[in-house]
Amino acid sequence: MRWQGNRESDNVEDVRGASGGRRGLPVGGRGIGLGTIVIALVAGWIFGVNPLTVLSVLGGGSGAPSVAEAPQGGRPPADDTMARFVSTVLADTEDVWREQFRALGGRYQEPKLVLFKDAWPTACGQGEAAMGPFYCPGDQKVYIDLSFYEQMRSRLGAPGDFAQAYVIAHEVGHHVQHLMGITEKVDAARRRTDPARANALSVRLELQADCFAGVWAHHAQRARQVLEQGDLEEALNAASQIGDDTLQRNAGGRVRPETFTHGSSQQRVTWFRRGLERGSVAECDTFKAGAP
Repeated sequence: MRWQGNRESDNVEDVRGASGGRRGLPVGGRGIGLGTIVIALVAGWIFGVNPLTVLSVLGGGSGAPSVAEAPQGGRPPADDTMARFVSTVLADTEDVWREQFRALGGRYQEPKLVLFKDAWPTACGQGEAAMGPFYCPGDQKVYIDLSFYEQMRSRLGAPGDFAQAYVIAHEVGHHVQHLMGITEKVDAARRRTDPARANALSVRLELQADCFAGVWAHHAQRARQVLEQGDLEEALNAASQIGDDTLQRNAGGRVRPETFTHGSSQQRVTWFRRGLERGSVAECDTFKAGAP
């Protein structure tokens, strides 16, 4: 991925020097994250963490405990290559979504991205490295422990810098959903329906975030030619490797579609590719009847 020399975002908060399991006061909120897959299916296997403990943080509208917003961090060191990469990807999402919102007659509010290590309190609960990256609507921040990228490479079979960029773009996609009011509507619908339907709605929310990640990639490529040979394959492989069915198989269990949280490998690839090829927010209606 061609990212060196591009603009870096000012919206990155580095709290890695202060991380380590800080706790706060319960305030309410809901976290949505790519890492929910890792938590629910392979956290115990890979990280040695009790999945029930971690899932209580990102339990949707189920009354999960959460903590007060933590103090802001500083800027990451200038010589930290991975932090600079993440800052550059975030800046690119800012440029793309600012233009997309403008075209729709709106104004994009940029999220913050927090680099933490091990654990950090958020408005949606205690964030832990085992969760993988996640977005918290309560404070409009994306959280990531950069060690997740090594887990992607070594444990999940999803290496590559564009695969890493896809992860950030997916979480920013959740921020876009929050700004558009989609998350709130889905949460309200989930509370009114049965568990099976509520779970299906959560899957559709995640697939739309994949599609929004594809929309980002479409416009980033058109404007800045960020893709190099093999980058698209990296992102599609990442979407496939973190599909619920693939994770369930790799964890040694049987595939149980009724427990999916993010969608199958085929669904995730389909929606990311749709956003990438069409570049339109309107094409990302995963809630439409008959959507794959």
